Amino acid sequence: MWLKTTQNYSPNFSTPKRSKKNIKYIIIHYTGMKNELLALNRLTDHKSKVSAHYFIKKNGKIINLVPDLYEAWHAGKSNWKNIQSLNRYSIGIEIQNSGHENFYEKFPNKQMNSVKKLLRFLTKRYRVNYKNILGHSDIAPNRKKDPGEKFPWKELAKLKLAQWHKLDEKKLKQQRLKKINSSDENKFFINLHKIGYTRVQLKSSAIKKRLIAKAFQRRFRQNLVNGICDKECLILSKNLLKS
Repeated sequence: MWLKTTQNYSPNFSTPKRSKKNIKYIIIHYTGMKNELLALNRLTDHKSKVSAHYFIKKNGKIINLVPDLYEAWHAGKSNWKNIQSLNRYSIGIEIQNSGHENFYEKFPNKQMNSVKKLLRFLTKRYRVNYKNILGHSDIAPNRKKDPGEKFPWKELAKLKLAQWHKLDEKKLKQQRLKKINSSDENKFFINLHKIGYTRVQLKSSAIKKRLIAKAFQRRFRQNLVNGICDKECLILSKNLLKS
């Protein structure tokens, strides 16, 4: 499979080369910057110590910043399942979007078409399981929101390019805002940990619980991100473990 890209290499990566078999994850980010020039300048500036393997412009143009077999610096402090620091095992994709701190906008069709093409190419080349296509907020919920609740995960899931639940959404919504007891809340966070999110315990702070619940909601309940664990969230988490 051939993919049309433009090269604009960043100096921000680690050596030596890694093996193809070490690439297990794809992490999706938004730039969180007001325009593409600012974002590209930052991703290619050695002083920033930040990069990604690919950058996708709003018009759909794909720019290759770091060759796949080198470790780009995109994930930062992160964890998923039993892995710490996902840079070593992942490919990072930066998508131009102003982000929550500026004017968080929808992702244009041309841009998303390129996201789909790139994901198809990468998953086939490196045999990445669709469940291992993640957002930055999934692996760093305490400090990141990207790609956020406007990113069309459900649309990607229809193409086997992301995970999604298999529930009737109208019936599911009837469980929204229904309170659950502390035992069920604990089950919810145990489910999230089994899915891959960082561990939350009963003694964990309310802030930590809220941030991880929000990260989960940005992925799987995008029209209400409030950080509150309700019955809808609990049912969602159970179903995702089965899917």
